[in-house]
Amino acid sequence: MDSEREPVRVVIVDDEQLVRMALRLVIDGEPDLTVVAEAADGDAAIAVVDEQRPDVVLMDVRMPGRDGLSATRELLTRPVPPPVLMLTTFDSDDLVLGALRAGALGFVLKDTPPPQILDAVRTVADGNPVLSPAATARVIAAATGPQSTHARDSSREAARKQLSALTERERETARAIADGLANPEIAQRLHISVATVKAHTSNLFAKLAVENRVQIALLVRDAEE
Repeated sequence: MDSEREPVRVVIVDDEQLVRMALRLVIDGEPDLTVVAEAADGDAAIAVVDEQRPDVVLMDVRMPGRDGLSATRELLTRPVPPPVLMLTTFDSDDLVLGALRAGALGFVLKDTPPPQILDAVRTVADGNPVLSPAATARVIAAATGPQSTHARDSSREAARKQLSALTERERETARAIADGLANPEIAQRLHISVATVKAHTSNLFAKLAVENRVQIALLVRDAEE
């Protein structure tokens, strides 16, 4: 990250004080990152974020009172929503999926090594999604797990209707995004320039009414169930 840029301002939301302390120590130890506030539940998180306007919110999923999913949904209604990076032990896959569908940029496991957590914060601060291989596997498993036939059919029909508005190249780009490819890799797969990939991705955001690549990937997965 450019050393001349202001440090990325982070709010940590977790009901466990020891977790907040550990994350603060790790984050504040980096010259390009700084923790500006902490919160122990969803309601406090909303108040703190509205006050501090951080660059990234590191949000626990399960908390007493208002949970991280509810708080994330509320924050994402703001005119300029903060990037939210979910923090989870993965005992609550449904909540994580809900947060991603609502627009959270990704999530990390609580036992993720500190350097990877720091990289995730930086990535989200730049507006890019974070889906580690292990986390992606769990999300896909949860997204395609057992559910009622009616619910599965409804999700598939809705997703296919949205994707039907895309051109062939846009559908190929969406498929590549769902496969977890970065822009240069998509360009190589489709034999197009990175600039063209970015143009297709911008079209996907507009046509699908989504805010990030995670939502695109989930739509593709829904359509293929």
